[in-house]
Amino acid sequence: MSRPDERKGVLFLCVANSARSQMAEGLARKLFGDRLRVQSAGSRPSRVSPYAIEVMREVGVDLETHSSKSVDTIDQATVGVVITLCAEEVCPVFLGEVRRLHWPIPDPASSDPTLAPEELLSRFRAAREELHARIALLDTTLGRPAEEASNVGGGVLAPRDAGPSRG
Repeated sequence: MSRPDERKGVLFLCVANSARSQMAEGLARKLFGDRLRVQSAGSRPSRVSPYAIEVMREVGVDLETHSSKSVDTIDQATVGVVITLCAEEVCPVFLGEVRRLHWPIPDPASSDPTLAPEELLSRFRAAREELHARIALLDTTLGRPAEEASNVGGGVLAPRDAGPSRG
């Protein structure tokens, strides 16, 4: 089997494509610029979270024009690396010959009415900072063999098992 071409692009996946994957897409576009195609999608797209928009604005990334997209709309030919961002929930499926990484980042969004807006913003900021650290390491590992890349940063980029995730 041939090795996936990571230079094709990166796809960040979560369920709603409203927070983690949108923030990851924005941060990665800022870091990679034109060097790499960056996309995000979800298995049940909804809308981009206003909290995600706000915390990304704090670091100079504009998500105002972003929209949630279904994983079914992503052209497999444009993806070389899929990064799933699900923690407790079931991750979406992306079929295709790609390198797969799994970053189990807790969903900062919540339907808990007792959480104050500042608490939610704090959760979104924590997710943003975790994503930023991992994406910076990703930049140093693209093109390396999966075994070698998974050891960078103490396993921060640990690859998920080779099969497609279920969701």
